[in-house]
Amino acid sequence: MTETVSRTVERIVFGQPTSDGAGVKLLRVLTHDLQRRLDPFLMLDEFRSDNPGDYIAGFPEHPHRGFETVTYMLDGRMRHRDSAGNEGLLGPGGLQWMTAGRGLMHSELPEQEDGLMHGFQLWVNLPARRKMIPPAYRDLPAEAIPIYQPADGVEVKAIAGAYDGLKGAIERPDTEPVYLDIRLEPSREHFFRLPETHNAFVYVYDGAADVGSPARAMTVRQMAILSNTAGAGGVCLATGATPVRLLLIAGQPLNEPIAQYGPFVMNSRAELEQAFTDLRSGRFGQETA
Repeated sequence: MTETVSRTVERIVFGQPTSDGAGVKLLRVLTHDLQRRLDPFLMLDEFRSDNPGDYIAGFPEHPHRGFETVTYMLDGRMRHRDSAGNEGLLGPGGLQWMTAGRGLMHSELPEQEDGLMHGFQLWVNLPARRKMIPPAYRDLPAEAIPIYQPADGVEVKAIAGAYDGLKGAIERPDTEPVYLDIRLEPSREHFFRLPETHNAFVYVYDGAADVGSPARAMTVRQMAILSNTAGAGGVCLATGATPVRLLLIAGQPLNEPIAQYGPFVMNSRAELEQAFTDLRSGRFGQETA
């Protein structure tokens, strides 16, 4: 692996406006058709609005099984509750990493009646052998997430994984995700190392950037799927006259069958049917024999 050889941009993706929960308006960036290409990631949503009508109803109680959800807030406040008795309040810069495992009921409701609500939810798959583990979650306030400044005008908020040998807030087995929130000031260029085995993408949520080598120009609300280039040790990111804020996300693919129906992500249709059976019978989330 050559640490200074950059991945290229395989293609640029535009998110799809949609609504979820009780009518929350959002942009679905990583869609169902990209799950294989960006394995182990299943979905990325951005919610961003200062109109309370777009978010106030939130996401009332709903089930999850077989994967992990990562909620990262930039602005606003969101209250989380689940059927295991866990509860937390996410504020600006805060993070929740929830492992649904064998199942839980979960709600996410705004704790504000006006103002900007802005954040992301990422779904990360679990391997077959861990899909039925007990549910768990971690709430982290903004100050618990490490921030590094590897160069002048470059800031990295390390949400998950390792950055240049420095640990992020969360480490996960199997998928070994890297989740970085990056800010580059104008006229900056920096090389960000990534494991060669990982699938990876960049999402620009403020400003504009040149991504990869040869550089591809990207602007706000665009996602770049990065090529799996043999020998490439990471990706080059650069700015022109304006600063940029973006997410750089990468993970070790599981290379397993994906069977999804709504909030259930398993490996087979039979496992999906069992999830619905468990939900109807009141055994959802309980330990199996």
